[in-house]
Amino acid sequence: MQILFIADPLDQFKIYKDTTFSMMREAARRGHRIFACETHEMAWQNAGVDARVREIRLTGDAIAWYDVVQTRVSALTEFDAVLMRKDPPFDMEYINATWLLEVAERAGARVFNKPSAIRDHSEKMAIAEFPQFVTPTLVTRDATRLRAFHDEHGDVIYKPLDGMGGTGVFRIGPDGRNLGSVIEMLGEYGASSVMAQRFIPEIVLGDKRILVIGGQVVPHSLARIPQGNEVRGNLAAGGVGEARDLTARDRQIAETLAPILWQRGLLLVGLDVIGDCLTEVNVTSPTCFQEITDQTGFDVPKMFIDALERAV
Repeated sequence: MQILFIADPLDQFKIYKDTTFSMMREAARRGHRIFACETHEMAWQNAGVDARVREIRLTGDAIAWYDVVQTRVSALTEFDAVLMRKDPPFDMEYINATWLLEVAERAGARVFNKPSAIRDHSEKMAIAEFPQFVTPTLVTRDATRLRAFHDEHGDVIYKPLDGMGGTGVFRIGPDGRNLGSVIEMLGEYGASSVMAQRFIPEIVLGDKRILVIGGQVVPHSLARIPQGNEVRGNLAAGGVGEARDLTARDRQIAETLAPILWQRGLLLVGLDVIGDCLTEVNVTSPTCFQEITDQTGFDVPKMFIDALERAV
């Protein structure tokens, strides 16, 4: 197959942990040809959507990890699979990219995850569809309601709807210290919606990333454990990843969501679970392949490329 990865700049990859790199390596091992581009290199003009792409060869070197075989402009329909692996933020340019990918899809391109499904699934708001798995949660721009939620629950996490990597996440304890400042800052004085969730004490045991690939659940999670006084387990915020077998509750959550999300065209999903509660449904660029594989021996990239080949 010819596989196009739409991703961040290749020179920024940290290949010892990068999930997209692990996908490329497994695909190359099977003899598939690997191409890469960035979202700004896509364009639509008259006949369809094309992109300035680079065909790359993996070298096996830890630093100079790829060579460029050729650079060309190609229609997205020329590829057997197009993988949207651009990291958030999920801003207007990201949405523009999904619209371009939809145009390509209508012309016959095979895009994973499905562009409309990426756009329709707010990674934080998607949990509203599954309230049976969610801790008490409020989403609003109303500062009075955000304050009342804290009065009711006492220990609350506040976060923006468009954050990533733990950015903008605040815990307000029973004393309510800094509550007003946090609501003003995150809500931009009523201009932006804020998510408030009752604090889940099990965060000390880790924020578990559960991967769902092609409607099937990976049997291990990666618990991202906060360090020191930090309340965020995100690896980008300094959390330490520890692979674990799924609990019965983890499986219940993942196996309930898996067929629904797969039916919508989401080949790869990363569910975030703290304790017994679903906190996010990540569909833009889920990670943690290498950490789970390295610690458990379960080959997540192999499972993913198997699923991709079946889907194509």
